[in-house]
This record gives sequence, C-alpha cells and structure tokens, in this order.
Amino acid sequence: MAGHIPGALNLPYTENLDAQGRFKAPEALRALYQAFLAGTPPDHLVVHCGSGVTACHTLLALDLAGLPGAALYVGSWSEWCRNPTSRS
Repeated sequence: MAGHIPGALNLPYTENLDAQGRFKAPEALRALYQAFLAGTPPDHLVVHCGSGVTACHTLLALDLAGLPGAALYVGSWSEWCRNPTSRS
C-alpha cells in the first residue's frame, strides 16, 4: 500500500459541478474553495488525482473562482504509489 501523500486533502472534482453537470457559478466555487482551503493561499496548492487528468478540472475551477496559482502534480497518485522514495 502506497499510503497517503503528506498534507493531502480530498475534495472530489464533482463538487465543482451543479446538478446539470456544469461548473458552478464563480461565486459558488469561490465560497467552496475558500471554506475548503481555510486560509491556505492557492499558490501553495499542488493539485493531484489518480493520473493528473481530473486534477486539471480542479485547476480550472480554482481559476474560475478567482483563485489562480495552484500547481499540478502531473504524475499524481499513479506516480506517487510506484515511487518508494516518495513515501519516506
């Protein structure tokens, strides 16, 4: 088992969507992420998912919310779990 990426928090990308499957309004996204981040500036975030694909969805949501600056961990969980040195 690869464990947990230290400091990682989980907010599924589907939380960015309304009932019709479209991005929520920028104001709603901003409120969602400000509450979730609890004061952490967006430029201190590294977003990841299983393979780096849906994390891009979150980066777009952050930008729409007026909270740009987060980075993408391109390798995401797929890379993390196969690299034993990342877990030490």
